[in-house]
Amino acid sequence: MIALIDYGMGNLLSVRKALEHVGGQDIALAASAEALAAADAVVLPGVGNFGDGAKHLRERGLDKPIADAFQAGKPFLGICLGMQLLMESSEEAPGVAGLGLVKGSVKRFPSLPGLKIPQIGWNSVDFKKSVPCVQGLSSGEYFYFVHSFYIAPDAPELAVGVTDYGINFCACVGADNWFATQFHPEKSQDAGLLILRNFVNSIPGKRSCS
Repeated sequence: MIALIDYGMGNLLSVRKALEHVGGQDIALAASAEALAAADAVVLPGVGNFGDGAKHLRERGLDKPIADAFQAGKPFLGICLGMQLLMESSEEAPGVAGLGLVKGSVKRFPSLPGLKIPQIGWNSVDFKKSVPCVQGLSSGEYFYFVHSFYIAPDAPELAVGVTDYGINFCACVGADNWFATQFHPEKSQDAGLLILRNFVNSIPGKRSCS
């Protein structure tokens, strides 16, 4: 079962439809510790404010179950705000702690001439290393972004892909069992669907349709 975390901060329908499109089966909206514990894989989506997201996760008692699933090595996918919440803190909500599963912080784009904030639209990703979720993708693929903040992990080697928007920023991070993106794979056409298909294929005992 794929647990799609419901904490009131994500476009769950579009993520669920995209996962189903690539062959994801038995996808359940998860709003409890029990649902996360029973899951084979976990997806943390999200749009909106970092402070609100962290608050909602903690009010629903989902912060520790998310950490348990992440640290247990279950296939884990974070999307947009769901990626930012993995960090320790954010300039969007000073003093509010994130999940702290990835060391580092979330920073606001600098005010630069001609740079519109938020970044809204398509931008390319330069992949720096290979992890299971980006198998079959090449540097220069375009993905859909909507954000004013970006992550700055303490360990640069966690960066899977980087994007240029006034500055070079980390567009996705990950390791063997987990992956997280600032862009929206569910809105990124074939390249995004390939990431979701690779994620589904990483779940033990599961294989998506081609």
